[in-house]
Amino acid sequence: MIRETTSELPVPAPADLALRDLPRTVAAHDAHMATVTGMNLIEVGGVPDAAPLPLPLVVGAWNIERCLFPEASARHMADCDVLLVSEMDHGMARTGQRNTTRDMARILEMNYAYAVEFLELGLGSPSELEFCDDSFNLHGYHGNGLMAKSSLLQPFALRLWGKRQWFADPEQPRLGERIATGGIVTTQDGPFVAVSIHLESASGPQHRAAQMRGLFEMLDAEFPDMPCLIGGDLNTGNHNGGKWWQEGLFDDAIATGFTVHGGPEEQPTTRPSLITRWPDRAMKLDWFLTRRLDVGKVEIRPSVDDTGTPLSDHDAIVIKINGLR
Repeated sequence: MIRETTSELPVPAPADLALRDLPRTVAAHDAHMATVTGMNLIEVGGVPDAAPLPLPLVVGAWNIERCLFPEASARHMADCDVLLVSEMDHGMARTGQRNTTRDMARILEMNYAYAVEFLELGLGSPSELEFCDDSFNLHGYHGNGLMAKSSLLQPFALRLWGKRQWFADPEQPRLGERIATGGIVTTQDGPFVAVSIHLESASGPQHRAAQMRGLFEMLDAEFPDMPCLIGGDLNTGNHNGGKWWQEGLFDDAIATGFTVHGGPEEQPTTRPSLITRWPDRAMKLDWFLTRRLDVGKVEIRPSVDDTGTPLSDHDAIVIKINGLR
């Protein structure tokens, strides 16, 4: 688990990107990743000594698909006290080399923690190249963030089980593995653990269930008696005909003491976007899992701005925490 923090992730060194001759194996991948400083740190920032949050409070979880529009995305979630975000770029040409999590947190006046899921070795998919003004990435980081209007204590990041399959991907080669980023959110009624998670898309249900089991085991070991909220893109139904209800991770979550919240069962959480131009895709990928929390119903919030421009290929999900148990 990653616990060391920094106020600013470093720019990768040339040696970090010198991967052409490495065998495409898990062992070679992990040995190299251990030497890449930015892959083993959590960037933190925001408002020092923020006050604990009063209850009820509003939590949003959103895969923002690179975060092309940090300002509009922040406005879209301005009512949230805690925000769990995934697919956030940091120093990528396709998003203007911006640190999108930091920029959103500043607009929202939130503290934040950000961890790198992937070090992108290219500029992105063919549709993403249309957004690139530069021919290089300043950092090449892509990952998950957690933001809160309270103090964020004990930030952590956990790399999830996987096969490092993106390391050898011909279109979007990447160093890294799916990740969960979390920390303790302080409220006037006590603390709870918040976790932003992003599970594997290019796999089946068994892969994702293994990733979730690793997270549950860590939470039971590190925070056994603490209320907890996990939220994000679980990629449920990918490589399974869209049958999200057949994902074993839900049974595992319930057996571990979590309750599953996804909003109306018939309502998908995907939409066509400026990057993902698939008008027929309608999948239910995004969920909250809660333990020892009293919560309301999930709102699935359409991810379009005031002009009708899509901000992501995922709609946001929003839930209210009424109390801690």
